[in-house]
Amino acid sequence: MNLTKKSFINGQWQATTGETFSNHNPVTNESITQYASATKTDAANAVIGARASFSAFKKLSGQERAAFLEQIAIEIEALGDDLLNTANDETGLGLVRLTGERGRTCNQIRAFANMLKDGSWVRATIDTADANRTPPKPDLRRMLRPIGPVLVFPASNFPLAFGVLGGDTASALAAGNPVVIKAHPAHPATSELCMIAAARALEKCNIASNTIAMVQGSTIELAQTLVANEDIQAVGFTGSLMAGRSIMDLAATRTTPIPVYAEMGSTNPVFITPDALAARGNEIANGLASSIAMGTGQFCTSPGVIVTLENSQFQKQLTDAINNAAQGYLLHPSIASGLKASVDSLLKNEKVEILAGTNLSEDSLKTPNSLITTSAQAFLTDNTLHVEAFGPISLLVNCKDEQELLAVANAIHGNLTATIHCQDNDALATPLAQLLEDHVGRLIINGYPTGVEVCASQQHSGPYPACSSPATTSVGSDAISRFARFIAYQDMPQNMLPIELQDKNSLQILRQINNDYQRSDI
Repeated sequence: MNLTKKSFINGQWQATTGETFSNHNPVTNESITQYASATKTDAANAVIGARASFSAFKKLSGQERAAFLEQIAIEIEALGDDLLNTANDETGLGLVRLTGERGRTCNQIRAFANMLKDGSWVRATIDTADANRTPPKPDLRRMLRPIGPVLVFPASNFPLAFGVLGGDTASALAAGNPVVIKAHPAHPATSELCMIAAARALEKCNIASNTIAMVQGSTIELAQTLVANEDIQAVGFTGSLMAGRSIMDLAATRTTPIPVYAEMGSTNPVFITPDALAARGNEIANGLASSIAMGTGQFCTSPGVIVTLENSQFQKQLTDAINNAAQGYLLHPSIASGLKASVDSLLKNEKVEILAGTNLSEDSLKTPNSLITTSAQAFLTDNTLHVEAFGPISLLVNCKDEQELLAVANAIHGNLTATIHCQDNDALATPLAQLLEDHVGRLIINGYPTGVEVCASQQHSGPYPACSSPATTSVGSDAISRFARFIAYQDMPQNMLPIELQDKNSLQILRQINNDYQRSDI
């Protein structure tokens, strides 16, 4: 498929004239094609178009928005091998991985469509009037409604599932909001293909073409212009702590501050009890090495910290497993330079010892899997050892006793996940779990953090710095609630009420009526 290298602005494919940048093939370590960033004027026009589409888009029924989402999934699949091969050229992730990611992307889009068909996601609540009460009780009805244009910053490491049509975009559209997407500069061609799919779906569903905008670009100024635009009502972001925090700070300084739902840094600590170490240390070492090396360590849930009682046998088993694990390619030169800076900083720390890897190539994005170690006391007193290094590297924290291990658990910063490897009736498991649940969004027992199931029970967030809003999730059905807000209607006539709140429950959704959940009419 011939690509235009353009942005999709206000319903039209438009050439842009900003600063140039190039996508990059990680396997060959060569630039592919040059692109031009969108300008500040382009960004403003994209938001103007999205804002203009809001009134009509929010009025669509749940069934109509569901049909639109389903058409997007169909159009993504219709791109066929063009999408997979293009994404592979820009990421080096491999066709098997990308085929699975495409399936995940379409499945999560269809999951939101199914939510819309059911309709109960709006959390309709009705308290009927009581004129005989003193004072008289008014009729109050409340539900979730869309908020307006949402700005999405896709991730580098999931070009489809967290890309232009990934979970943030899908959940924002499902809630009834137009979306402006600042495509990731690491995969502009993949982004254009996804936008082609979205544009086709807009046309086939007879939805205004300015409902979704996508601007290409690599400049900080472009991102800042979009965040600062007063018509943007919320931001979805997946990326580094530094970039996420800068967006949060800028959003807070606007005339009208807005929420930023940012997924940022996470080391995803793995704790191994002495009983588990004795029973299956070698098995755990091999599992951890595979998890660390998976995707070349470029998962937000990659295990970056491993905590055990000091054990020379396990340390050797883990070191050997790391050395034997398959090596992969970093996604982009900017990620390689970031990993090198993180590794250099760690290796300057006299409290850290190298066990495997760390010798990063200067002329290739293929990188070794690495393991370093430190003591629990060093970890407890040095905050620099808590910082995520994005890549296939993990820090083994050796504890002298169980009290030190529990102290480390209590000192862990905010993370997406924590994992406990333990045995049945393990006395240390419950105290560990009780400490760790205060620091993470998902607690895993006898597994590995890489891999995020997309379902209603998933919680993909955690306390800062993992996320800016730990009460929300960016994966799973409840991700939709980030981009909606409650509105209450008092003593509103039936013909003015949203259909979900009218006496007749024509949609047959689950509603809370006078504190009783039911699907009946009033």
